[in-house]
Formats: sequence, structure tokens, C-alpha cells
Amino acid sequence: MKVLVTGVTGQLGYDVAKELERHYIEYKGVGSKDMDLTIPAEVEKVVAAYHPDAVIHCAAYTAVDKAEDEYGRAMDVNAKGTLALAKAAKKIGAKMLYVSTDYVFDGIGSEPFAADDTKGPLNVYGLTKLFGEQAVQLEMTKYFIVRISWVFGKNGNNFIKTMLRLGQSHDELTVVADQWGSPTYTADLAPLLCDMVETEKYGIYHATNEGGYISWYDFTKEIFRQAAELGHDEYCEDKVTVLPVTTEEYGVSKAARPFNSRLDKSKLVENGFTPLPTWQDALGRYLKEIEF
Repeated sequence: MKVLVTGVTGQLGYDVAKELERHYIEYKGVGSKDMDLTIPAEVEKVVAAYHPDAVIHCAAYTAVDKAEDEYGRAMDVNAKGTLALAKAAKKIGAKMLYVSTDYVFDGIGSEPFAADDTKGPLNVYGLTKLFGEQAVQLEMTKYFIVRISWVFGKNGNNFIKTMLRLGQSHDELTVVADQWGSPTYTADLAPLLCDMVETEKYGIYHATNEGGYISWYDFTKEIFRQAAELGHDEYCEDKVTVLPVTTEEYGVSKAARPFNSRLDKSKLVENGFTPLPTWQDALGRYLKEIEF
């Protein structure tokens, strides 16, 4: 099997490539310098030249706030770029796995969103990712759409790294406590995606780490607790205080954020896929792997 991986320089694409390597699966990883998603002819040329059996599409425009001012750029990458990739994959008979986001939903309520629930993006980023999903569904029959949330990995910036950095320079932090979801560790997600793309169990899935739903405040508290347990005393409760605040109290960001990012992952088990480890376990492994 030959696999084309987009976004190979990002958090998820990097780990997907490493996972394929571990299993001796032939792959080609491309970043924006190797294939410009905004140029359909270039996309078709790269895909046709490599002629993969499957495409794992991790590349995306992910600057959520910036997207509010760069609608055109976000659309070009997340929607039009995905459409071009889907057309190119279809032309050579390849499967396609598109990585999407909880942001395609409206974030209302407290129940986990099922894969086929009504969509209602709150911001430009979510809208363009939804258009990407629709492009895949329009063009492909052999496709997987995998929605994830609260992503963290070694190769890139994320919430954990930000909190660890702030915890070293502040003795008090305020963190939003009314937005709920579950984290997704790219090193845990990558094996699932690689396993999935080798099957013909097509459809839309949700995949995050297990361990229950939490708020960003809860997540921060656990990040600092585990960091302190590893000997980083600067994160002890007597050194840095984490205070819960509402989204309104924290201050409005340029892009609206969902209050409810809970995703129903039952379809994974129903189709014979192994759920990801708990986010608490994932966090522990991650903290031991990074330097901070």
C-alpha cells in the first residue's frame, strides 16, 4: 500500500508519517512547499505522479481567529484545496481520509454530538472545514471523515505547551471553565488513522482520547498536577494558581468558540476500531516526551 500524507510538517501529519514508517508502509509526506493546495493543477500533478492507494489529508488552515479576517485564504486551503485533492484521488481510484473538527457543530447543549448530527459552524474556520467535508462527500465514495478536537502533539504549538510556558512566568492564570470537550493526542490518533485507511469501513467518525469530558480549566489543572509530579515544582499549587472563569469573563475572541465540543465516538467501536487511551494517560506520556 502507498499512502500520500498531507500536512506532514504539522502535529498530526508528522505523527502519521512516523506511524507509517514504523509499520514499513510506503508513503510520501508533503507540506505546503511540496504541494500548494490552492493550485488544483499542482495537486493533481503531485497525486498522479505518486499514484497512492490512499490519501490521509492532515493539512489545513487552522488559525481560528485569523481566519475571521482571511476568509478567502481559509476557503482556498480547507474547502477548495480539499476539493482539488478529492478530485485527484478519485481520478486514480485512491481512498481518502479527511481529518475534520468538532467546529463543524454549533457547540450548543451538553450532549455529545453524533457523527450525523446537524451542523452549524460558529466561525469561519469551522465553516471552511465543513465545506471540506462536503467536498469529500461530493466527489468520493471511498472516503473516511474523522473529526477530532483539542489536538496536541510534539511537532508544533498547542494548548499544553502554552499553559506550561505561562505557568513558568505567572503565579496566577485564568482559564475558561464553561467550554467542554476532550483532548486528542496525535501520537494516539495516528495509529487509528493508519489502521482505518487500510480498511473499507468508510464513513464519518469521531475520534478523541477517552477519559471523560472536561473543561479547559480542568485540563490545565491536570497538566500542572502531572508536571509537578514529574518534579517540576514551579507548577505546584502553591506556586501557580489556576482560576476558573466563564468565556464572557475571559473576554471575547475574534472567532466564536463552541461551549460544547463533546463528540460521540461510539461508531469507532461499532466498526471494530480500538478506542484511544485516556487523555490522562496520553498527557502523562506527552509530558515525559517534551522538554519544558
